[in-house]
Amino acid sequence: MAASAVPRTQPRTGEAVADDKRVVVLVSGHGSNLQALLDTTTEPGSGMAVVLVAADRPGAHGLERARRAGVDTAVVRPADHPDRPSFDLALRDLVAAARPDVVCLAGFMRILGPGFVRAFPGRILNTHPSLLPAFRGAHAVREALAYGVKVTGCTVHLVDEEVDHGPVLFQSAVPVEPGDDEDRLHERIKREERRLLPLAVRLLAEGRVRVEGRRAQVVTAEGVSR
Repeated sequence: MAASAVPRTQPRTGEAVADDKRVVVLVSGHGSNLQALLDTTTEPGSGMAVVLVAADRPGAHGLERARRAGVDTAVVRPADHPDRPSFDLALRDLVAAARPDVVCLAGFMRILGPGFVRAFPGRILNTHPSLLPAFRGAHAVREALAYGVKVTGCTVHLVDEEVDHGPVLFQSAVPVEPGDDEDRLHERIKREERRLLPLAVRLLAEGRVRVEGRRAQVVTAEGVSR
């Protein structure tokens, strides 16, 4: 079976919720960035609601975080599909049914192909634990330490059809400290990700992100990009 949905245990109701911007989050693991989004969207007047959390494996702890928050969950396993394009299309159909304003990749460890990305143009956000374009790929923190950089950080960017490549919305620098190992450095980077990702999701959902070529700019209330 391609996907299994878990009913929402604590449904959000009311007219205000109907007006919220709809956010779908994709996870593969622990879900600390997801938790930051859940905490933000449950604040009064947030204007956003996480309406679905989907994972590529049933053991992802992020699914349990979503269930505790009363958010619908689903699992789409690559093993249930004959090839990557089939997986992409199954995930695309699941996400599209949730009618998202923003799709957020919060530690989702699968490369999304054109069949998925093209369905949500300009609406997919990802966070990556380096200052892109440095150290693309799955082992960014380890590679930064091995290279001996003095500063690394995180990047929140829009997703395109290349890996860790889309227009950058936010970046935050994190110094490498003496004695850092991968886990210690990554935890400090995650703190910055948890700070920036909810803000980026809000701005994109509100239509306050303008993209021109490779430049993603925030549009202020006065209509000025910065």
